[in-house]
Amino acid sequence: VQLQASGGGLVQAGGSLRLSCAASGRSFSRYAMGWFRQAPGKEREFVAGISGGAISTDYADSVKGRFTVSRDFAKNTAYLQMNSLKPEDTAVYYCAADQASRPHTNSDDYVYWGQGTQVTVSS
Repeated sequence: VQLQASGGGLVQAGGSLRLSCAASGRSFSRYAMGWFRQAPGKEREFVAGISGGAISTDYADSVKGRFTVSRDFAKNTAYLQMNSLKPEDTAVYYCAADQASRPHTNSDDYVYWGQGTQVTVSS
């Protein structure tokens, strides 16, 4: 599976962005998808995840109520809708995939990674 993340950019605090993660290959529904972010000088952290069948989702406490993860099986694409953005959301965002029933919160458990997309939130 190859992953291509896109949709990052510069936005003011309170604004919104939608990140996309396009997956190549077959059997997209077999892969749980995760979104992670890494700010300068910080470790990569879990943001959100969605199961292969899109039945279950998981979110970091810091983004609950503001971010929504989803997937479109027809387009082989996962999304991260980010609303009410804050300056502390500034980071490089990565999507990841693993052939698992539920999304992992540990980045070490993902096999496939996209290249990352920069999100910058100005105050």
